[in-house]
Amino acid sequence: MIWNRGRECADRQQMQELQSRELTAMIKRMQENVPFYRDKFREEGIEPGDIRSVEQLKQLPFTTKADLRDNYPFGLFTVPQTDVVRIHASSGTTGKPTVVGYTQADIALWAEVVARSLTMAGIHSGDTIQIAYGYGPFTGGLGLHYGAEKVGATVIPISTGNTKKQLQFMTDFKATILACTPSYAAHLGESILKEGISPADIKLRTGVFGAEPWTGEMRTEIEKLLNIKAYDIYGLSEVIGPGVSMECECQCGNHVFEDHFIPEIIDPDTLEVLPDGVLGELVFTTVTKEAMPLLRYRTRDLTRLHHGKCDCGRTLVRMEKCLGRTDDMLIIRGVNVFPSQVESVLMEMAETTPHYQLIIRRENNLDTMEIRVEINEENWSDSIRELEGIRRRIDHNIKSLLGIGAIIKLVEPNSIERSEGKAKRIIDERHR
Repeated sequence: MIWNRGRECADRQQMQELQSRELTAMIKRMQENVPFYRDKFREEGIEPGDIRSVEQLKQLPFTTKADLRDNYPFGLFTVPQTDVVRIHASSGTTGKPTVVGYTQADIALWAEVVARSLTMAGIHSGDTIQIAYGYGPFTGGLGLHYGAEKVGATVIPISTGNTKKQLQFMTDFKATILACTPSYAAHLGESILKEGISPADIKLRTGVFGAEPWTGEMRTEIEKLLNIKAYDIYGLSEVIGPGVSMECECQCGNHVFEDHFIPEIIDPDTLEVLPDGVLGELVFTTVTKEAMPLLRYRTRDLTRLHHGKCDCGRTLVRMEKCLGRTDDMLIIRGVNVFPSQVESVLMEMAETTPHYQLIIRRENNLDTMEIRVEINEENWSDSIRELEGIRRRIDHNIKSLLGIGAIIKLVEPNSIERSEGKAKRIIDERHR
C-alpha cells in the first residue's frame, strides 16, 4: 500500500533531479525575500545561479535554532503575512520559542506527508484514530489530524491529558489507532490494567508514536501492554511537524520524504558530511515549503542514514531511530551517556516499568548520576534481599553498557510522575 508511488519508489537519479529543481527554486526565493539568507549567501560568496544541483548542497551554510530565535518572530518568512494561514511555535525550555509559519500550500503539503506516513503503517479510511498529542502551538495534534482526515480515517481529537477520558473514548468509540508520545502510550497501557478494562473492549490495532526518543525495548513493552503494532513517526516543528519520516511495515528505519525534506548527516564538531551508516547529526533542507523554508537546518538529533530499496518497495532514504540529541547527551566523568542507553537496559528487565529518571549532581567537583528505577507491582516486595538483588543486577548491566557506575535507587510502582506529553527523563542539578 503506497500513497505516492511515483515519488516514494523513484530511482535515485529521478529523486536527485527533482531535489535539484526544488533546491534551485528555494535558493532564489530566499535570496529575494529573506535578508538573513541574503547576507549568508553574500558572506559565502554565493550567487543564486551558482547552485544548480543537490550535490552542491554541502557548499551552502547551515541554519541553527539560534538563527530562528535571532529572527523572531517572522524574520525568516519568504512570503507576506497575508499569505500565512497558520502559525505554530515550539515550547522551547530556554529563550524565545521558535516560530513556524504555513501557507495554504504548506498545510496541504503537511497533510500529504502525514497521510503518506499513516499509509505506511497500514492505516486507512476504515480506521478510527485517537489523537492524544497536544493541540495548539505544538505541531503534533493538528499535524496528525489533517493527515488522518486526508486518508479518510475517523478522528478523535482528544489531545493530551485526562487519562480516564482517554480510556472512555478509546473503548466507547472503538478506536483502532492510537497516536501519542511513547511514554504516554505506556502509561495508558498501565492504566488499562489498573482500571481492570477487559482486553475485549480495546480495539486498538496500531500505534503511531513519536516526539521523543524511544528504544526498541520500549516498543516491545508498549506492544505487549496495548496488544498493538507500534510505529515510529518522526518530525520537528521547525521542518514542518510530524510527517518528516515514518516506518513502513518492514520497520527497518524511517523513510524520509526526501522529495520535500532533503536529509544529511554531519559530524557535529567538524560539520563535514558523513557517509551512509555513520552516526552523526541530522540536517534537513525543506525545499518545497513556501512560508518558511530552511536551509541545512541542524536538528541536533543523532542518527544514521541508509540508501537502497526497502523490501516494502520504497526507495526513499531511511533514517535509524534517533539515539538522542546532541543537547541531551550527558558527559559523566568523561563518558557520553544518552537516556536511551539507560532505557535499553531497564526495558530488558522484567521487574521494571518503562518509567525512570536520571538525576545528575556535582559532589566534590565530580559528576554523579542517580538512576531512579520504578519497579512494577508484581516485583515490589517488602523483602530487602529481593529488592537488593534487582538493584545489583541493574547496577551490573548499567556498568557493563556505559563503562561507569551509577547510584541505583529503586522506587515503588507509580511513584515517578507520568507525562501527558514528552517524558522528563533528566533532572540536572549541577547548575542550581
